[in-house]
Amino acid sequence: MDSTWTIGGKTLQSRLFIGSARYSSPDILAKAVNASKAEVITVSLRRESATSKAGQHFWQLIRDLGIHVLPNTAGCHTVDEAVTTAEMAREVFDTDWIKLEVIGDDYTLQPDIFKLVEASAILNEKGFTVFPYTTDDLVLARELVATGCDILMPWGAPIGSGQGLNNIPALKTLRARFPEVKLLVDAGLGAPSHAAQAMELGFDGVLLNTAIAEAGNPVAMAQGFARAVEAGFLAANAGIMPVRDFAQPSTPEIGTPFWKAEQNT
Repeated sequence: MDSTWTIGGKTLQSRLFIGSARYSSPDILAKAVNASKAEVITVSLRRESATSKAGQHFWQLIRDLGIHVLPNTAGCHTVDEAVTTAEMAREVFDTDWIKLEVIGDDYTLQPDIFKLVEASAILNEKGFTVFPYTTDDLVLARELVATGCDILMPWGAPIGSGQGLNNIPALKTLRARFPEVKLLVDAGLGAPSHAAQAMELGFDGVLLNTAIAEAGNPVAMAQGFARAVEAGFLAANAGIMPVRDFAQPSTPEIGTPFWKAEQNT
């Protein structure tokens, strides 16, 4: 099955987006990215790095990977911060893509839903392709789509928690209500099985960072997630069997011969 797809005007093969933070070394980061077969990597742009020209070695490493960069506004708590960071990212990375994060709670890193919608409206008006990091709330999703977003990135669980998909019914509702919107589960995935489950729900992709970066063997874990995403995509498109309340024999009874016990004695 051809898994080629288009998002934000770019055609991709992989449905796994990977983060660039928390790796033990640049070499491990590069090897993990290659093992994951990801074609999109997220990068946090710090204002001080952009203005002082610091961190150029890291930016060069990212460019040398030869994949698409999705800058994000991680660490921003206000609309002005998020918009300014996005504009800097567009200049530094020469891309209109932006993963929009506006954090409302430092403990859970849950988005501030009001500021997120406001910032999304501004950035869409400025011509960005906005990838909003959001919750699984249906009404919030509707408001983000109304600002011009055709991509949504609802969390599975709080960032870095590794809890997996905490609210499957809500995620199913998003998929059913927004069939034309690209949906990627972003945050909270801790194991390849979580990624496969998200794909089995019909999501278009997943984005993760900590589960790979903090694994005992990040390169092997990256391979595991790549295969899990592919398996989940294949399963969703093949048609997963329905859950039944009772057993159903896998061997049909019609036409099957039966022998009396004494025939075998």
